[in-house]
Amino acid sequence: MRAPGRAMTLGDRVGVGGRGRRRPCPCAEDGAASVVAVSFVGVVVALAAAVVVVLLASLASQSAAHAADAAALAAADAVSGAVPGEPCALAAEVASRNGARLATCEVTGADALVSVVVDRGAISATAASRAGPAG
Repeated sequence: MRAPGRAMTLGDRVGVGGRGRRRPCPCAEDGAASVVAVSFVGVVVALAAAVVVVLLASLASQSAAHAADAAALAAADAVSGAVPGEPCALAAEVASRNGARLATCEVTGADALVSVVVDRGAISATAASRAGPAG
């Protein structure tokens, strides 16, 4: 405790010598910041996992679209006689080389319609494509 008229010193503020000791706060919020921090980290981890799943699905979808386009073009080339071979067999081979498997293959006139499936772990993407002469 300081004398009247005397300026407060650092010792008076922190309670040097046992004077002016602070009593512990009987507050109910002890440790609440830890709970909030752990909850925040949990939310961030969950959001990151969701973003990874969405990105993997997008990647599988794009891979399927590219494989379907290439397989349809290969089948259309075989139909037109530009390359030798059976159209659907060529489409299956091209799809396989692009990491997909051929699901369906239909040849109607000079048009080839194919669909492929790409499996990336638990994620599966399907795409279809048509190739043939313009018009």
